[in-house]
Amino acid sequence: MTPEELSLAISACLKDAVAAGEIALSASAVPDEVRVERPKNREHGDWATNIALQLSKQAATNPREFASILSARLKSIDGVASVDIAGPGFLNITVDAAAAGALAQTIVEAGPGYGTNSALAGHVVNMEFVSANPTGPLHIGHTRWAALGDSIARVLRASGAKVTAEYYINDAGSQMNVFAHSVLSRLHGRGVPEGGYPGEYISELGHHVLTEHPDIRELTDVAALPVIRGAAYKAQMHDIKETLADFGVAFDVYFSEQELHDAGAIESAVARLREQGHVFDDGGAVWLRTTDFGDDKDRVMIRANGEPTYFAADAAYYLSKKDRGYDQKIYLLGADHHGYINRLKAIAAAAGDDPEVNIEVLIGQLVSVNGAKLSKRAGNIIELKDLISWLGKDAVRYSLARFPADSPLTLDPELLKKHSNENPVFYVQYAHARSRGTARNAVAAGVDRSAFDASLLEHATENELLSYLGSYPSIVAKAAELREPHRVARHLEVIAGAYHRWYDACRVAPQGEEPITDLNRTRLWLNDATSQVLANGLELLGVSAPERM
Repeated sequence: MTPEELSLAISACLKDAVAAGEIALSASAVPDEVRVERPKNREHGDWATNIALQLSKQAATNPREFASILSARLKSIDGVASVDIAGPGFLNITVDAAAAGALAQTIVEAGPGYGTNSALAGHVVNMEFVSANPTGPLHIGHTRWAALGDSIARVLRASGAKVTAEYYINDAGSQMNVFAHSVLSRLHGRGVPEGGYPGEYISELGHHVLTEHPDIRELTDVAALPVIRGAAYKAQMHDIKETLADFGVAFDVYFSEQELHDAGAIESAVARLREQGHVFDDGGAVWLRTTDFGDDKDRVMIRANGEPTYFAADAAYYLSKKDRGYDQKIYLLGADHHGYINRLKAIAAAAGDDPEVNIEVLIGQLVSVNGAKLSKRAGNIIELKDLISWLGKDAVRYSLARFPADSPLTLDPELLKKHSNENPVFYVQYAHARSRGTARNAVAAGVDRSAFDASLLEHATENELLSYLGSYPSIVAKAAELREPHRVARHLEVIAGAYHRWYDACRVAPQGEEPITDLNRTRLWLNDATSQVLANGLELLGVSAPERM
């Protein structure tokens, strides 16, 4: 019996009690699902709920009396061994071994689908993250949102949401001209122009441009710049996409800011927001009255010289997302972007959306790595591709995923390179590899999954392991709801610990001349169920589940 099944069963008992007149509640007051959680002391049962405390006031009854009525009905449910009332009205529920053990077979049969849910079905989400300027390689400042953004997208999809992962390419504006000038200067052996981009990668881009356009040095600077800008930009975006692929991050859409400008989307956005009554003219400039929606000051959209601002592009981009049918827009921004929150929410409100529903802005704090070296190639940054080469994709991604985004984080390379239980990613991956090794050894000894008797899984470590495997779907759903994939990572560590304890206490393959029994076969189901949950969880974090270590 999974926590979800128990939750639904409690809800059904409640509805029956209300229909029978035992509890004075309206049918609408009974939740479709009842929250169940692990009691702090496992001696108090397998699961606990405080539903009696939540609803007793509405029912105008004592919480313990409410719990007593519900307890009597719960005891009659197949798979429930006992129900105890504790304190002011908590219900502690113990399921029998067969009901708990049946979960192992359920998980194996569900395979990669175990843990998925429909909590966010119908949600159409555009999630924008990373969106680094195409003027240089991805660096340590981009790693956190690359890892977390991709994992958030994965847990949202696992909970039924339709998610588009989008990368906004800032390929318009003055920085692209500075970028082109930097490459041009290197092509002609000049120094870095004022405010230009240093680093060997600029020389590499220059060589790339020269390969594609062998006569580029013969052109005037004015004629050469647009050619260089296009070729260098294309090459740099290729490098960015290649690095993201190495990091296991895939985007559904790469959206060009320049295309917004070329398509007249800026002017269209100004006109649409003006029709809504939120645009005004002052001092020759065009403004959006964002103070009406909680911003600290109104924002210029078109300068007095006719040039659009970045804010105007932000507004046009938001409207593009709205026009493309995304009910929810999630922005993942860096630690220095707190000021953007009110601006973006003001744009949403001005566009007729609910800023508390249709837009969500997540801010990630800085991440650093002890002992990381500045890139020789990039000159003044720590490149993401160097981190991957140094520590490995799995170690970096898992380490970034196991902490909330709003907490500053320093990674310890020495820890991440250890093959010991101190290293969280090794601990979880080793549990998976050990489970696969156990399965191989069992099969070699003649054990298969031809029989399954859930009642045989009665050892204390089996009960513990099954309970954590059963909690996994609710952990995924909560991670999606709160945009917190670290919940999945931490739960995998709990499962790994429970598995290692079970492995030490219970054998799957028989020893010596011992005969193969249904206990061996049933334990193989539990072993393989653990493999599946660990693999499913690691997949949500973009981390591999090795067969051997």
